Amino acid sequence: MTETAIREEDFLGTPIALLDVPAAAAAVMARPADAPFAYIVTPNAQHLVQLDRGDPAFRAAYDAAWLRLCDSQIVRLVARLLFARRLPLCAGSDLTAALFATHIQPDDRICVIGGDEELERRLREKYGLRNLARHEPPMGFMADPEAVQACIDFIEAHPSRLVFLAVGSPRSELLAYRVRERGRASGIGLCIGSSLHFITGLVPRAPLWMRRMALEWLFRLLRAPRSHARRVFVDSLPFLYIALKQRLMPARRAGLPPEES
Repeated sequence: MTETAIREEDFLGTPIALLDVPAAAAAVMARPADAPFAYIVTPNAQHLVQLDRGDPAFRAAYDAAWLRLCDSQIVRLVARLLFARRLPLCAGSDLTAALFATHIQPDDRICVIGGDEELERRLREKYGLRNLARHEPPMGFMADPEAVQACIDFIEAHPSRLVFLAVGSPRSELLAYRVRERGRASGIGLCIGSSLHFITGLVPRAPLWMRRMALEWLFRLLRAPRSHARRVFVDSLPFLYIALKQRLMPARRAGLPPEES
């Protein structure tokens, strides 16, 4: 699969690649390992809210991404119910799991930004990785130009087929953008949140039935209400308002009731 063969569909101002997990994994592995650095972002409700609020740095990072893959069942549900769009699901956690389970070989060069020594140990043991390089930036590193540059230097010094950016959003996206703009690295960066922690068992993931019913957010909220309450109710919930506003906008301009979906 070539990059030109990947179709996209605009949703709320953000182009989203029409790829499910197997197709996205195939696209990743089809790209030459020594190709100039490109990266993948995974739009969810929180990301779409941040983009709607006009964050210029985050928008630039999203616009420069190689692939934007739909990460959220909530986003898919709203797209289908309000706009009759059927976006394929390609959650970053599922893509990461598929790459490690099916495609990544023990001798492949893998780079990880984030995590700790226990994460690295489990990755090496579970998947037999012999060429894994990991860099652990300090807390709040994006506010420290020297710490950011240390991450970029590490990625450039360890050319890898896959670079897993496990430092959370929007740090992962902003860092990936900086690496791409500098133009000296190779491989594919994946902004994947807690995905490596899921596949190594360090953090439990929601049961499959909850994920299928768009309830993964509830599982995380119940497990860690303090850390996830803001993400759910402040950072993500406005997505519903944004989608409804966009759905009603054409009808309001024409002075007509909204069309039936």
